[in-house]
Amino acid sequence: MLLHKIFSTGIYLTVRMDISKVFAQIKMGMGKALIRKKKRAGRYIQWILGGVSVLFVIVCYQSMAFTKNAPAMSQILNYLKEETAVSAWRNCMPVMLREEEGSQLTLEHFLQSKLEEFYPIYAFSGTLTEYSTQIESDLTCGMLEENKQESQKEQQEQEEEKEKEAKQHKKPEKKKQSEEKQEVAAKDSAAKTETGKAVEISREKLNDFDYLVQNFYQIDRTTTVDRSELNAQEMLAKDMTLKTGSDQVQILIYHTHSQEGYADSAPGDPNSSVVALGERLTQLLRDQYGFHVMHHMGQYDVKDRDNAYSYSGPALEQILAENPSIEVVIDLHRDGVPETTHLVSEVNGKQTAQIMFFNGLSRTTANGDIAYLANPNRADNLAFSFQMKLAAEEYYPGFARATYLKGYRYNLHYRAKSLLVEVGAQTNTLEEAMNAMEPLADILHKVLSP
Repeated sequence: MLLHKIFSTGIYLTVRMDISKVFAQIKMGMGKALIRKKKRAGRYIQWILGGVSVLFVIVCYQSMAFTKNAPAMSQILNYLKEETAVSAWRNCMPVMLREEEGSQLTLEHFLQSKLEEFYPIYAFSGTLTEYSTQIESDLTCGMLEENKQESQKEQQEQEEEKEKEAKQHKKPEKKKQSEEKQEVAAKDSAAKTETGKAVEISREKLNDFDYLVQNFYQIDRTTTVDRSELNAQEMLAKDMTLKTGSDQVQILIYHTHSQEGYADSAPGDPNSSVVALGERLTQLLRDQYGFHVMHHMGQYDVKDRDNAYSYSGPALEQILAENPSIEVVIDLHRDGVPETTHLVSEVNGKQTAQIMFFNGLSRTTANGDIAYLANPNRADNLAFSFQMKLAAEEYYPGFARATYLKGYRYNLHYRAKSLLVEVGAQTNTLEEAMNAMEPLADILHKVLSP
């Protein structure tokens, strides 16, 4: 009986232990399955959230592109391609640098050239078509400073040559210098009396194409020009004098960008913008020099500045059709420069805004001649602005900046004697700009009068 109880108890305990193990294993298996399900669900949630984020970014960029606030998807894809190219270049840079060991190319220049080649905005900027005066002004100011230094250097060399000549003639140094100063002063006085010019620019130097470009022009990177178009002798040979009598309209002044003002101008007020300059120039040309002038005050940049030239074209055509006697068309503008730049010179004791003549060549470096912007008067346009610039340099040195050449047309094709003039910039005062009208009117008189 005792053995039977012991045996029964043993079987009971064994069975119970086996059942406990079974339940434990089942419980463990269920727990693992639950963990796997949780991990799987977590991955699904991550994928879903990632997809929603990508979709959100796509929708946002497309919406911003539609409103012109961000690049479209095609530009984003192009950017990603450029980034891939940059990454590939970085990986192979040591090899590329080893290939350049035999040359004088520095690491700095090598990196700069590669970044310019791959950076997306570099290629995109070449397709821009609108007129960017700020960049133009930066380049022009830099060139003017170089020209000023060269002029000072030439003057110093001339003085040194005079001193050497004095020693060779074996005259007392002080006496010789005094005589030379008196002689130079007498010559200058006689020259000013005879011609009224402050300086005389050598015509022989002007025939040197490199000298001409470096001292008279700033060529925008969007276009090209050669010595066949900038031939000083041919440009000076063109007769720019007026053939129409003052009993008919001879000169038209207008403003493609009539809303351009100055540092102290009231926005939208024509009495303090470039329109006021047009009125002042009209008055001077009419009252002081006897020209018959029309001042057109049409506004073409109020709602859409980018298409102002397209809007002003038909109005010009109508005016010129109604007044075929008009020989000179002047588009008066105001430039835009960095806030630290102040385009000012002193003329007749007055602080005077500098001016800049501007020509379109109807040609781009990338595409060559632009057929739909043909300008049959291009050669005469260039001759007119050159004669104006030369007169400014000889009578009012420092008043006119380098003439800017760009790739488009700017409505200069309507007349042979068409002129686009930038008067100062947004950092000049209205008074400084107004003061510029006196020397500008005088230069026009010198070039246009028979």
